[in-house]
Amino acid sequence: MTDSLEKLIDERKALDREIERLRTETRRAALAEARELIAKYELMPVEVGFNLKSVTEAKTSTRPPVAPQYRDPDTGATWSGRGKPPRWIAGKDRAAFKL
Repeated sequence: MTDSLEKLIDERKALDREIERLRTETRRAALAEARELIAKYELMPVEVGFNLKSVTEAKTSTRPPVAPQYRDPDTGATWSGRGKPPRWIAGKDRAAFKL
């Protein structure tokens, strides 16, 4: 029984490889045909149904702005405590700059 199980597993692996090969080949042919038709009829991406706006726009932050937590007494510059610390607070005791 073990031999037949191993044989079936080997056949399945071979079938999986053949499926992937055919899928890749079919996809490549479909892309080539699509490119040919787009070029032949001078179609624009929007006409074909592509929404390039969503692809090209950068994702905007959905987090609201954070109130400043630290202030430089010399210049009045503030920092929220997020991200890289500014030069005026880097390496110093932050408690001295706390609002």
